Amino acid sequence: MRKFKMVLSTLFVLGLLSGCGGSKEAAPTEAKKEVAKSNIVTIANDVELSSMDTGLATDGTSFEAIASVLEGLYQLDGAGNTIPGMAVKEEINEDGKVRTFTLRDAKWSDGQPVTANDFVFAWRRLANPKTASEYAYMIGVAGIKNAEGVMSGEKPITELGVTAVDDKTLKVELDYPVPFFDQLAAFPPFYPIREDFYDKYKEQYALTPEAILSNGPFKMVEWNQGANYTMVKNDQYYDADKVKIDGLNFQVVKDAQSAMVAFDQGNVDYVKLTGEMVDQYKESPEFMNTLGGYLWFVSPNQKVPGLENANLRRALALSFDKEQIAEHLLKDGSIAANFAVPVKLAVGPDGKDFRETTPSYLNVDKAKAKEYYEKAKQELGKDKFAYELVFEDTEASKKVAEYLKSEIETNLLGMTINLKQQPKKARLQLMQNGVYELGLTRWGPDYADPMTYLDMWITGASYNYGSWSSKEYDKLIFDTSKGDLTGKPAERWEALKQAEKVCMDAAAILPVYQTGSAVMIKKDLTGFEFHSVGVPTIYKNIVRK
Repeated sequence: MRKFKMVLSTLFVLGLLSGCGGSKEAAPTEAKKEVAKSNIVTIANDVELSSMDTGLATDGTSFEAIASVLEGLYQLDGAGNTIPGMAVKEEINEDGKVRTFTLRDAKWSDGQPVTANDFVFAWRRLANPKTASEYAYMIGVAGIKNAEGVMSGEKPITELGVTAVDDKTLKVELDYPVPFFDQLAAFPPFYPIREDFYDKYKEQYALTPEAILSNGPFKMVEWNQGANYTMVKNDQYYDADKVKIDGLNFQVVKDAQSAMVAFDQGNVDYVKLTGEMVDQYKESPEFMNTLGGYLWFVSPNQKVPGLENANLRRALALSFDKEQIAEHLLKDGSIAANFAVPVKLAVGPDGKDFRETTPSYLNVDKAKAKEYYEKAKQELGKDKFAYELVFEDTEASKKVAEYLKSEIETNLLGMTINLKQQPKKARLQLMQNGVYELGLTRWGPDYADPMTYLDMWITGASYNYGSWSSKEYDKLIFDTSKGDLTGKPAERWEALKQAEKVCMDAAAILPVYQTGSAVMIKKDLTGFEFHSVGVPTIYKNIVRK
């Protein structure tokens, strides 16, 4: 745990129960006293902040923090539409393959100007194989010229199709038109990094507040890793007059009951609810419930003996009741997931939500699960199986993992599920390294198109933790992302439906639920913006009445 010189958080932990990790300390400094009296909004998070590096971050909590201190070419409004960020003008040529952005007069938090080269450097770094970014593939999703060659190391990073024409003009060349490019430009991996600042810190970049440069509404001033992190208003931000709070204080409180005690005591302004707490507080005027875009699923590692068998995976997928998980275990507005592409993610050329015209898959059917299980036992030549399920140490994940164990072991006799609880960062690392058997994980959509989910499971994809592979599936994804169907919206949409069917029929993943969000927000606060796509929560426009 690191402590930094500028300790400017509200430090409400003094008022929390000791079970929240609070501790006594010396009398507050003058700096702490000053901030304690200011308009800081305190948010209780149930997971720790993993990364502030736009090229290395992979989770929603990190993206929320990054989007609080940095801003890309575009940002999202409350309805999820793209609005100008660092770019004030965009010109697109006739074939849609060249986009030219004019940047506004904006400054970094140290007073130096934001330039087109800051985007060039950040995007080249993202694509550079030496960075080893799990989000490097987004450069390819964006269709940027020579992306594949640069990412594979076959071409120098200078050949990536992004150029600083001058300090205020950024030219982006594409291999093919990408209709959702502007949404990608509002997503953290595409945010700018100033080259000289990065060179100053190198491998220590973005690991401490001193090593983070801001061009967004806030700047980070404290980060006690695994615990709290604090941001204050960035007075150099071009839109600073519209930022109405003095800062954000994020506290990691994994126990929801303790977080709610802090909320009731007035030490926390925002907290997430789970399980029985939803029933307890749902009538409160401070309660809010929304459907999110995150999909939670079990990823079976198909390099583990037995899990390469499709019938065994199907048996697992059909053996547990997802409705029970969503409606009676979580109770936060989550819904059962019988799909790989969530509800309300994207609208097709027909004007309908993707889910409206596609069937459901892998619905709970315990009798059918037993049939698949018997087939798998015959094919594998054994009748007893034991697998370890890794999950993260949040209250919700623990409840879901325990329920999955109970359901699977009850309905598939001879199957043993051993539970392994890990902090989120450790759980992700195990899955990224392929050192797991079954993993309870999630994915949040980066842009409003089914491809934000479906391209995860192509052969060799960085997020294809389970190493599933299908030539038919790979071809469908290629045709709809880079091939002949990119310019044929209706045909592309039907091919995307077929791709989901192939994935689900093979039980490449075992979908569990689509997240809801049940939260408590102090009644004197407005302006929280919740998004089902991209950055989950935007804090820039919070106002305290």
